[in-house]
Amino acid sequence: MTATPATPLPVTPPPAAAPPARAAQAVLPLPVTAVTCLEDRAHIERTAVADLAAGVTRLRLGPVSALAVDRSLRAEPDGPARVLDARIVRSWTPRAPLPPTGDDSPLRRRVHALEQEGQAAERLAERLAARLSLLAQLASDLLREVGEGAGRGEPERARWSRELDRIDGERDAYGEQLRAARARTDLLAEELAAAQRALEEAEEEPAELVAHVELTVETDTAGPVPLRVSHLTPCALWRPAYRATLADGRLTLETDAVVWQRTGEDWSGVRLTLSTARSALASEPPRLTEDVLSLRERTGEERRTVEVELREEAIGSTGPSDEGLPGVDDGGEVRVLRAPAPASVPSDGRAHRVPLTSFDTAAAGGLAAAPELSPLVTQVVRFRNDAGHALLAGPVDLVQGSGFTGRGALLFTAPGAPAELAFGSSDGYRVVRATEESRGSAGLAQRTVVTRTVRLHVSRFSGPDEQDEQVVAVRERIPVSEVSAVEVRLRKEACSPAPDEVDAEGVVRWDVLLPPGGRRTLTLVYEVSAASKVAGL
Repeated sequence: MTATPATPLPVTPPPAAAPPARAAQAVLPLPVTAVTCLEDRAHIERTAVADLAAGVTRLRLGPVSALAVDRSLRAEPDGPARVLDARIVRSWTPRAPLPPTGDDSPLRRRVHALEQEGQAAERLAERLAARLSLLAQLASDLLREVGEGAGRGEPERARWSRELDRIDGERDAYGEQLRAARARTDLLAEELAAAQRALEEAEEEPAELVAHVELTVETDTAGPVPLRVSHLTPCALWRPAYRATLADGRLTLETDAVVWQRTGEDWSGVRLTLSTARSALASEPPRLTEDVLSLRERTGEERRTVEVELREEAIGSTGPSDEGLPGVDDGGEVRVLRAPAPASVPSDGRAHRVPLTSFDTAAAGGLAAAPELSPLVTQVVRFRNDAGHALLAGPVDLVQGSGFTGRGALLFTAPGAPAELAFGSSDGYRVVRATEESRGSAGLAQRTVVTRTVRLHVSRFSGPDEQDEQVVAVRERIPVSEVSAVEVRLRKEACSPAPDEVDAEGVVRWDVLLPPGGRRTLTLVYEVSAASKVAGL
C-alpha cells in the first residue's frame, strides 16, 4: 500500500480582539478637601490627580467612608477626559485575632496581657475546683469504708485517722488557693474593663468594611488629569453656638459651628461650609385622600350654651418649640456659612467647635421682670446684629467681667435687626405677686362678670455706693378672647399706675423707676364678662 500524503487544511487566523483596557493601577489617594455640612448629613468633596495614558483607563481611588451614599456619587475630570463609569466598591476584611506586635500601642498590649492573664487565672480556678470535687468524693468514699469496717468489726483507726487528716488538710489548702484564684480573676476582670474603656476612648479599631471609588476614564491624550469626586455621607451634623462677652457697654458676639461626625474618616484641613438645607425632606407632594364633610342640625342644648375654656398659648414664632425639636431655625430660608480657615474634625462622634465670625457692637442694658413666671428680675442686654449674616437660633455662653456667668439662648435674628440676651438675674431686686378674683353679674341679660386684680410689689435692695435710679420693665398679661360672647376689658381707671403699653397679645408693660432702696406697687385690674349662655368660664 502506498500512503497518500494528507492535504494540509487551511488555518484561519483568529479574529483580531479589541484592545483591552489597561490593567488596574495601584490605589490612588483620594483625600477630603471640602465638606458642606448639612442639618443631618454632609456633602463630601475629594480631589486627586491621575496620570493617564491615551485610551480607556480604570482607576481605583480611596479609601473612602463605607457610609458613602452610592446614588450621590459624582466624578468630574478637569480637562478633555471623560468619565465612562463611576461606582463605589466595598470590601469586608475582618480583623484576625492575632496578638499585638511591636507596632501596637502599650495600651493595646496591656489589654492583651490582661486577657491572657485572666484566661490563665480562670483555668487555674477550674482545676482547683475540680481537685476539690475529687477530694470531696474521696472523703465520702473513706467515710463509707469506715462505716462498713466498723460494722464488720474490723476497725483500722490509725489508717482512717491518718487518711481523714490528709484529706482535710488538702481540702483546706486547695480551698484557700481557689479563693485566691477567684479573687485574682475578679481583680483582673476589673483591670481589663478599665483598660478596654481607656482603649476605646484613646484609639479606634481599624475599619473592617472599606470602600473605594472605581472610575473608568477615557482620554485622547496622555498626561495628568485632575479629578473631583463628591458624594453624600450620613452620620454628620452641625448646630450653631455663640459666646457673648459683655464689658464696658460693649458686646462681643462670637459665632461658632459645633460639628459632630462619625463617618469613619477624619476631616483634616478641609474647606468647611455649614448649610441649613434639608436634603432629607421629600420632594414629592403627599397623596391626596378623600375628606368627607357632613352637616347636622345643632341640638337645642348646643344652641343655648357656648362652651369656652381658658388655655395657655405661646406667642407664635419661627424658633424651635419648648419640646426641643431637632433642627436649625433659619427663618424659613436656606442659610450658608463658611469657616474662614481650614478646619479639622476627627471622626470620634464628639462635639468640635469651629469659629465662624465675630463682631463687636454697642449694647444697651436694662432690667426686665415677668412676675407670673419668676420673682427674679433679669438683666437684659439689647444689641444690633452686625455680623453681616443672620444669627441662627442657638445656645449662648455668657461671659462678663467675673468670667463665665451662665448660658442663655439666642433667637433667630436677621442681619441688622435688634436682638436681646438675658445675662442672668440681679440679686438686688425682687417681685412679689398677689392676685384676687371676684365674680358677679351685671345688666338685664345677667352677664357673668369676673374681675381679677393683680398686685405686683417691686423692691430694690441697693448697697451704700449705689445712688442712681434704675428702670425695671415689668410685664404682666391679660386674657385675649376669641369669641364674641366673651369680652375682656382692661380697667385703666382702676390700674395704679396706668400701664405704659398693652399689645395685641394681651401683654401689659410698665417701666418702673426705682431709686436705691425703693419699693413700688403696681395694680392691674381687668374684667372678663360673658353672656348667660356661656359655660366653662
